[in-house]
Order: sequence, then C-alpha cells, then structure tokens
Amino acid sequence: MRRCFAGPAVVLALFAALVPGSATSAALGREAGPVPLERLFDNTAVSDDARPGEADFDGLGASLSSRDLTAAGWTPGRALTVQGARLTWPRRAAGEPDNVRADGQDVRAGGRGDALAFLVAGTAGTPVSGTGTVAYADGTRSPYRLNAPDWRGGPLATKAVALPHINTPAGQLAEQARLYVATVPLRPGRRVVSVRLPHATGLHVFALSVRASSSGWTGSWAAATSGQPAVGPWSDRTLRLVVHTSAGGPRVRLRFDNTFAAAPVRIGSATVAVQAEGAAPRDVPVPLSFRGAASAEIPAGAQAFSDPLDFAVPADVNLLVSFHLPDAVSAAPVHRLAAQRSYVSEPGDHAADGSPAAYTSVVTSWPLLTGVDVGGGPGSVVLLGDSITDGDKSTVDANRRWPNALATRLLGQDVVPHYGVLNQGISANRVVADRYPGDGVSTDTGGVSALNRFDRDVLAQTSARTAVVFEGVNDVRWGATAEQVITGLRELAARGHARGLRMLAATVLPCEGEARCTAAVDAERVAINAWLRTTGEFDGVLDFDGVVRDPAHPARLLPAYDSGDHLHPGDTGLAALAGSVDLRLLAG
Repeated sequence: MRRCFAGPAVVLALFAALVPGSATSAALGREAGPVPLERLFDNTAVSDDARPGEADFDGLGASLSSRDLTAAGWTPGRALTVQGARLTWPRRAAGEPDNVRADGQDVRAGGRGDALAFLVAGTAGTPVSGTGTVAYADGTRSPYRLNAPDWRGGPLATKAVALPHINTPAGQLAEQARLYVATVPLRPGRRVVSVRLPHATGLHVFALSVRASSSGWTGSWAAATSGQPAVGPWSDRTLRLVVHTSAGGPRVRLRFDNTFAAAPVRIGSATVAVQAEGAAPRDVPVPLSFRGAASAEIPAGAQAFSDPLDFAVPADVNLLVSFHLPDAVSAAPVHRLAAQRSYVSEPGDHAADGSPAAYTSVVTSWPLLTGVDVGGGPGSVVLLGDSITDGDKSTVDANRRWPNALATRLLGQDVVPHYGVLNQGISANRVVADRYPGDGVSTDTGGVSALNRFDRDVLAQTSARTAVVFEGVNDVRWGATAEQVITGLRELAARGHARGLRMLAATVLPCEGEARCTAAVDAERVAINAWLRTTGEFDGVLDFDGVVRDPAHPARLLPAYDSGDHLHPGDTGLAALAGSVDLRLLAG
C-alpha cells in the first residue's frame, strides 16, 4: 500500500477550500509572511444597486451602495486624504472582495511617519476593538489598539463619510452607512515594514497606510470646520479669503477640507498673495497646483493639500487665498465665526486677478480652507477652544484674538522657538457634547465636541508640538456637571500624551451676569478649575481665570476686560490672556 504525503501547497489549498474566507486570509497573512492588504480581502462590502445579493458586508446580507460611493467621490482605486493620511479606496468592482476581516493577518506596509491610518468599519452592532502590532525595519515592534465604530450605528461626528442607503437582498434601505478613519501612533523616526491586524470579530479593514510626518513644515494658520450650513448658493464664483499668518517661511502649501460633506467639491483654480487692502493683493496672486494639476476634486469627507510652492510667506501678515468654485455649491463645510471679512466675486474665475474689482460681496466665514503651512520652522502650538479662542467680540479685521496676540509674543522673543500658532477655537463648542451632529446641512455651527474633533483638529495638525485645551464654560452653561467635563478633559490629556504631544489646559473664565451663568453654573466652573490647578494630568495649567476675574467679585470678569456681554473678554481682556502665558510652558 502506497502512502501519499501532501506538500505544504496542497495542504494550504485544501485548507482554503474547507474553511471560511477569514481563516484563509489569516493563514495566508501568517504563513506566507506580510502581503499586500488586497491579497487578504476575504469579504465583499459593496454591491451594485441592481444586484445587492453579490455582497454581504455584515453576515446578514446587507452591503454598501456602489452608486452612493460614486456620488460621494469614493470610486475604485481613488486615493483619499483624510486626517493627513493618504488611503486608497479598494480598486475592486462592486461584488468583488474589497476588505479584510481582521484576524491577526500580517500586512505589508512601508514608510516613516507619525501615525498608522486605517480605513475601517465594524459590523458587530457595537464598537469593535482589538490590539495589533507594528513591525519596524530595525527589528523592533510596538503594539497599537484599533477601534472601529459600527457601520450602521456609529457616531456621525467622527465618521469619514456617511452614505444615504444600505443595500439588502429585500431592497434598499434609507439608512445611513458609515466608514471611519482611525489613526494610531508610531515610534518616531522608525521605518515601518509590516502591520499585524488585531484579532477582532466584526472589524473590517479597507485600507491602511503610514501617515507621513509633516517635518519640514510648520502650521502658520488654521481654522476648524464648525458645520456644514447653507451657503450662497455659489456657482462659477471665486472666493478670496483673508487669513492671518503666525510663523513665516520660504514655501507655502494650503489645505482644503470637505469635512462633513456628502458630495465632492471641485476647486477649479487657486492662488495665494499677500494682502494690500481689502480684496486687493500686494502683488499679482501666484497660482497653486494640486498633484501637478491646476484643479482638484475633493471627495466627501476628504481633504486636499496644494503642492509646495516657493512663495515667501511673511510672519504676522494677512494673506489672500483665492479659489474658484466652477460648480454649484449650496452647502459647504465652514468655519463660521471668522471675525474677518473675506470676499466673493461676480461670476467667473477671478483667482488670479490683481484687481479687487470683481469681488463685490463680503463673507464673514471661512469655507473649505482649513490650513496654511509654511516651509521650515519649529512646529506648531494648537489652541483647542470655544468662542473666546475663536475671537468672538474681538474687533473685526483687526486680528486681536488671543491666539494672534500669543503668536506676536512668540515672534518677539528668543526664550522658546518661534512656533506657529493654530487657532482651533469654535464658537459655542463644548468638551463633551456635539452642537452640530456631524452630518447633514445644519443651522448650528457650534461644531462637534472637543472629544470628537480632537483627532482631526489637534492630532492631525501640521507639526503639532503642544496643545492647549481651553473649554468648559459652554458645557456647564448648558447643564453638564463638573465631573462630566473633568472626565472629558482627562481623556483629551491622555489622548494627546499617547501621541507625544505636550498637553496644557487653561482654567475656565467667570461669566456672572450672562443669562445662563447662574450661581449653580459657577459652582461647577469653580470645581473644574480646582481640579485643573491641582491635577498632574496636564503638563501645565494656564490660569486664565485668575488673570481676568474681578478680585472683588471672582464670579465676574473684571470690567476693564469685559466685552460687555459678561462672557467674552474684549480686546483688552484677550490681550491680557495672551500676555499671561509663560512661554516656557509651551516648550517644556
């Protein structure tokens, strides 16, 4: 009797035929060594609307609509930049395997950066998480924890994109599907060679990449997207936005974000210039490019960086950023409270105009534009705040927000580096509750909570070195307890430290005399400040409360610092806040 011994390839083939796809891909990822993610795809998430049975994302027959993905600009093989990470939507047709169920597979990856980014979703009905490892070229490894919200019930405030339908064999449902980008820290300076995915039932990975660090760049100006309100409508119009730099440098790049949107937006052309006055540039505006092209289409939920441009950006000046919107735009991601007048043109592409004549309308928000970076420099300080940081009640067009005054102080000293200062304040923002739900057209532009925007507005900012958290008054004015706010602040400190940021906090200002600032509210505020002054969870505390309160009546702002509404400091009070900062705390 002859005995036959099957070789390893035959055994693997038989194993693949007998076990579910996820086990096959896990075996391939472990037995064959790290392989490209696409070779491990063992699940089909996207179906043609006419053939929904060809996909089964969640094991119950439901799937994503290929038509909805196309409408959002998420087409097969398209590179999407989200939170500074470049991810590619799977180059697969509807009905083909397009994601992997995480089960310990080893995935080939490469590059150096500050974070590892995943495009994920969970299908367990609840958030899914698991621990994996990153392998580096020097032979070391680091663990990471990956969290994936549920594709049908996860938070809209943190999603990358939401799609309006879910396909099922019984018909299409008018129910939103969500996809998420999650980032985890990497060891600085080390080259990644592979990633081991977690063992986590119901965690699906569509793409992953190393987010390149932004070394060589300093953030000079930024604005946080506070909502997606109705605008214009603008069709064949050019926006000329006025923004104020902090740090200067010999090169520039711009960032545009289509945050919260459901459809792509197209920028036909864009330019940059130093402002002379109003909509008039000092010199002829200089054209920008996007991956070598004059225009860019930004998919829903994604962002676009312009190519580096040799353009000397002075410190502490106003720039004019002009961009043409060739298509109809009736709602857009905006930063609502600019405390700055910008301009909208008559019909036509006027981005390159050296004359202000075509700019006949004024806009007091910043649509789409979220960042100006300059070449070189020491990195940036990010100020995460509410309306007091945003500049509410400061003089319009005068750049007298406290972040502006802080930037001026940094430029005029040599004790610490001349950091860029990024103002991520949003009027009406809170630490623990969303004002804007994070999806759809809304009249509320108070933004998603600090907890829900921290990854985008702090961790993903260019060369962030230090973050200052200055929020909480809106939480307690609208019913949150000190304990709830403290829990949120503690989480922000921990998340920043996990990414290597220096984390500072500022005490909450008094507001007696404003309608919602009752004695009970003040008691909660005082409790938050007591915790901040005594906790060691932040690397330092800026005691702004002690700077601007009335010594004779500590629940109120000092009259000389009060704008008149008893909640917001005026120009003098904002200058006092910036002047009180021990700059050495920013550097550690």
